[in-house]
Amino acid sequence: MLYIMMIRIHPDTPSLRQIETAVQILADGGLVVYPTDSVYAIGCSLLKPKAIERLARLRGMKANKARFSFVFHDLSDLALYTRPISNPVFKMIRRVTPGPFTFILEANNKIPKLVLSNRKTIGIRIPDNNIARELVHHLGHPMLSTSVHDDDDIVEYTTDPELIHEKYQHEVDLVINGGYGDNEVTTVVDCTGPEIEILRQGKGVL
Repeated sequence: MLYIMMIRIHPDTPSLRQIETAVQILADGGLVVYPTDSVYAIGCSLLKPKAIERLARLRGMKANKARFSFVFHDLSDLALYTRPISNPVFKMIRRVTPGPFTFILEANNKIPKLVLSNRKTIGIRIPDNNIARELVHHLGHPMLSTSVHDDDDIVEYTTDPELIHEKYQHEVDLVINGGYGDNEVTTVVDCTGPEIEILRQGKGVL
């Protein structure tokens, strides 16, 4: 299934009709390129195994080896997919979200085996981007997501949605043009140990 189209959505006040168009594609098992508060990303529904496998093939790996981010609308669904976290960790995550962070947390048994394999952790994102969060909100469950990389040896991430569409128009089902993206990745924070540890310093500052 390939819709092969691009729609422009206002980043501050996304149109519900356009969001619903994108959500329908995700619900049908499609891949959607969308903006975040860091770099552009490609997402799919957590509940569509074939879409997850397609997303993994785009990254040149098997689904159970790919470390996709779980994109949430807010913290209300956290307990559905992760093991209980300490109060200090929860307060820290609440303080800096929505924001450009990926938090590594212990997964519970509700995560599809196709995604987890032998791993016991997931990376969760609550991006400070209205388009991304509205997609997840109207989809009704998390998206799996991976960053849009550039083939250039120097420029790691493509910021122009027109160029992203040109590159991926035969591999994804929709590109959302939400304006130019950033080229700085999220800060990755490991919350699974006795101390909070920054694994990768990116755009977010704790």
